Amino acid sequence: MNDAALIEAAGLIAQADALIVAAGAGMGVDSGLPDFRGRDGFWRAYPALGRAGLDFTSVASPRTFERDPHLAWGFYGHRLALYRRTVPHAGFALLKQWGERAPQGLAVFTSNVDGQFQRAGFGDALLHECHGSLNWLQCLDGCGQAPWPADGLEPDIDEAKCRWRGALPACPGCGGLARPNLLMFGDWGWVSDRHDAQSHRLQRWLAQVERCVVIEIGAGTAVPSVRHFGQLMVAAHGGRIVRINVREPDVAPAFGVGLACGALEALQALDSRLG
Repeated sequence: MNDAALIEAAGLIAQADALIVAAGAGMGVDSGLPDFRGRDGFWRAYPALGRAGLDFTSVASPRTFERDPHLAWGFYGHRLALYRRTVPHAGFALLKQWGERAPQGLAVFTSNVDGQFQRAGFGDALLHECHGSLNWLQCLDGCGQAPWPADGLEPDIDEAKCRWRGALPACPGCGGLARPNLLMFGDWGWVSDRHDAQSHRLQRWLAQVERCVVIEIGAGTAVPSVRHFGQLMVAAHGGRIVRINVREPDVAPAFGVGLACGALEALQALDSRLG
């Protein structure tokens, strides 16, 4: 890790009146969550889908719930069980500590649907899950039922075949098929109520911020939702970016600094500089 870049990044964080964590899939790798980067990464995590020639974009689609709901719920049910038993790595706690020291606090913007920030003790007030959450469900048919928590759902998966066993999750409103309340590929049926409420809370908070620093972690360019958000913060609020990314760390010097390493390594190194 470049020591000069580390010193610059720590200096930006120390002088900020508010911190914004912008987290992509790379945030969870140090907790043991799989990296779906490319077909090979996805198929290593789900070999049954690899044998069937199904990639992430084809499985993570409402059409799969319509055509083969046991396969779709096999995939998402497995992920839900995995997320529930995953312990967030120590970097989450460091971010929380930094936020408690910042005058205006810390907000989280994440494309991850795993609920790891909540498991690490982050409150919902300043948390925006821009793609929704696997920990919430909705009706596939759009019957009007509001999204509900997935707390009572116990996945029973045939992992060798990546298929759901037994009765499929049902909507409490109409009895039809339930699906995760998250944004999939080609998804026109996502119920975005939670997303919209989270976005409004974040915008109200941003109105108070003067010197924000965006700590962008593990957010690539393939699905650029998180990167676009960070760039918007720089343009709209005069912020700076500390970009933590193993493969794509580059940042124009006028906009911030990049650290070419994983989430936990970078956060621990920054914490040692912050004292």
